[in-house]
Amino acid sequence: MPVADLVSELSIDPDSSQFRLASGWLERAGRELGIPTEQIARLDVCLNEVLANVLDHGGASARSAPIGLRLARKRDPDGADATLTVTDAGTAFDPLAVLPRSRPQTLAEATPGGLGLVMLRANADSLSYVYAEGRNRLTFGVRWSGLQCSTQDPPSVR
Repeated sequence: MPVADLVSELSIDPDSSQFRLASGWLERAGRELGIPTEQIARLDVCLNEVLANVLDHGGASARSAPIGLRLARKRDPDGADATLTVTDAGTAFDPLAVLPRSRPQTLAEATPGGLGLVMLRANADSLSYVYAEGRNRLTFGVRWSGLQCSTQDPPSVR
């Protein structure tokens, strides 16, 4: 039977100066929720890529409202997972609808950019996207099991 979510939330201004604040929050909240360091690092790679894309490609509407962050951890008999949801007011964009690009065979075939989705897919074990009420909601998650999975909740969240 799964154990109920443990959750931490943060709202940041839609400005690149807030990225370090978001990463620091993720590290602290992840530790408090009992998420292993390696999994926090994977989530942080995804978070920074997503935040950069929101500001670079979300249009003027992306800069008009705060960006919401929600970190949740669940545990079940087989292990645990952590999900991070990023909610923004940018132009609707479903990264799951974009087909992965084929790898260039030569340097001449390579084009700059376009690696954000590759990094997101490589670091996340799960991805989901919804656009509702004028907001993008992208959730990416990581999963772990075995020795990394604590059998008890961290003391700070009991």
